[in-house]
Amino acid sequence: MNYPKHVAIIMDGNGRWGIKKKNSRNYGHKKGLEVVEKIIEAAIEEKIKYLTLFVFSTENWKRPLYEVNYLFKLLNSYIDNRLDKLLKKNIKIYIMGNIKPFPKTLKKKLLKVQRLTSNNRDIQINMALNYGSRQEIISSIKKLNKKNLPINEKNIMSYLYTKNIPDPEILIRTGNTNRISNFLIWQSIYSEIFFLKKMWPEFNKFDFKKIIKKFNKINRNFGGLNVSNK
Repeated sequence: MNYPKHVAIIMDGNGRWGIKKKNSRNYGHKKGLEVVEKIIEAAIEEKIKYLTLFVFSTENWKRPLYEVNYLFKLLNSYIDNRLDKLLKKNIKIYIMGNIKPFPKTLKKKLLKVQRLTSNNRDIQINMALNYGSRQEIISSIKKLNKKNLPINEKNIMSYLYTKNIPDPEILIRTGNTNRISNFLIWQSIYSEIFFLKKMWPEFNKFDFKKIIKKFNKINRNFGGLNVSNK
């Protein structure tokens, strides 16, 4: 059976779920972070090698300041409380995006956790932070122009955040929204996309494993070449 190596997830619906449950978007973000841990466990159980999570997009700066600050607070707290666990579980953290505009303390912590987990091998968690796919592609082309290199597919890929990471075979979006919202535009052209009505805080390990099982039954067609996962 041909298991996927890379799964990417747009974790949508935290705010709406929080409003519905406690009239608080921040409550939804807090519960959503708890789900992240469970899905990482499920990915390890399914022997996924790369899990990319859309944590904070370039468009998220448009949200109310109190909500943005709370998201940063959650990230700070997660690193403080879970770093030892990440190390013990052999989890590698890779920061994917431009974190220069982030608060100084948070930037230091993110770079620290990336450095300390760099030799871990069970699974790589790609945290898409201040990430936008259009910006990523433009940045790659600018670097090629600066180095006077030809603009072609191979060279563009070599300057993307995902240059050493295989493209995701599966892209999941929760939240009952059927679009990819500036996420992995280049990398997801052959991804099998699963849109779910569930909000992210409602998503669970069973849902994740069910998607992996569905993927393994898909006959994948690449420009006329039929590739079966059966």
